[in-house]
Amino acid sequence: MNILEILEKKERKEILSKEELEYVINGFLDGTIKDYQMSAFLTEIDLLGLTEEETIDLTNIMLNSGDKIKLDIEPLADKHSTGGVGDKTTLIVAPLVASLGVNVAKMSGRGLGHTGGTIDKLESIKGFRTEMTLEEFENQVKRINIALVGQMGNLVPADKKIYALRDVSGTVDSIPLIASSVMSKKLASGANTIVLDLKVGGGALVESLEEAKELGTLMVKIGNMNGKNTACLLTNMDQPLGFAVGNALEVLESIETLKGNGPEDLNELVIRLSSLMISLSKNIPLEEATKQVEENLYNGKGYEKFKEWVEAQNGDINSIEVSQKTKEIVSEKDGYIKRIDALKIGKLARELGAGRLTKEDIINFKVGIVLNKKVGDKVEKGEKLLTIYYEDKEIKEEDILAAYEIVEEKVEKPKVIIDMIK
Repeated sequence: MNILEILEKKERKEILSKEELEYVINGFLDGTIKDYQMSAFLTEIDLLGLTEEETIDLTNIMLNSGDKIKLDIEPLADKHSTGGVGDKTTLIVAPLVASLGVNVAKMSGRGLGHTGGTIDKLESIKGFRTEMTLEEFENQVKRINIALVGQMGNLVPADKKIYALRDVSGTVDSIPLIASSVMSKKLASGANTIVLDLKVGGGALVESLEEAKELGTLMVKIGNMNGKNTACLLTNMDQPLGFAVGNALEVLESIETLKGNGPEDLNELVIRLSSLMISLSKNIPLEEATKQVEENLYNGKGYEKFKEWVEAQNGDINSIEVSQKTKEIVSEKDGYIKRIDALKIGKLARELGAGRLTKEDIINFKVGIVLNKKVGDKVEKGEKLLTIYYEDKEIKEEDILAAYEIVEEKVEKPKVIIDMIK
């Protein structure tokens, strides 16, 4: 068996055995298969795809490439979002679910490209500790039902190494590679319940609804086959989620949401995600879980859990700073907002310093964009569309206005939740 034979077999569109996939993944990990050979293999997967069985095998091989977390805690739930613009749901969902007695032990990542990372957002809280030992991690969950850290230990090393190559080989949007990457990490983290938030649209990794359904169905199947209660929501990412885009700004919006003052679209999504996690973890009907979630969102218990969580990880909730330099952008005409380009808004926020192009880039937590209007809203000429929070970098007014389309006819508000796969 050698890599050239496997590449040729894949080119002939033949199905690869589990042993052949193991040979490639393990060879790449130990260095016998070189980066350029692995890039060729990933490109073939991107172009030719994998069967469902091959994807399941690939996921399990990656899952078994390193350590797995086994926490002596139940019920234990996890949530994963495929990333988007203004997506701060973890900051709200995690404490909300924990306030209802379901444990959340979560590892999150940093942002790259136009999507923000949960770890970056949390680090905009002065002192917040995003690294801890496995023992500290487990003890904190047992004590307060919640802990969230960056990637730790030797979990799924195959995914870490492959992901770096996917970025440079242009294979980030491959469905089998997304499914195996996401699910190997989720399965390694030890949760009994996994809820997936799969973003669809212009500001998402997956733009096509058809592809999103294929990916969501595959990930749910992999989770269920591994004995996990798994569900997936397909959610709209054609416009930013909520109003705030940028690290500290998103933390402040999360706090307001936990106080019961969140934007309509963000509220709807966090209630549904939290309810699914509660329903699957407690084995109760979704309607009953929704009632519990809404109660703790509006009675302050979710916010109290957020404060307890931040304090447990050494964060100072009163130290969240945003830039004092602001610029308001107003509408150039009357009408209704038909489009807000999420991808463009995300890239403009990154230009301000709120995101990174490479892993080495340093983020400015204080900058970002806060929208005043969303798709479907009426706007008058001269009325404020958004506020830019900037420091040493600025963006042009015409660039931000190019993200908007305003029309004379009334526009319906778009759906937040497109579909659910269980």
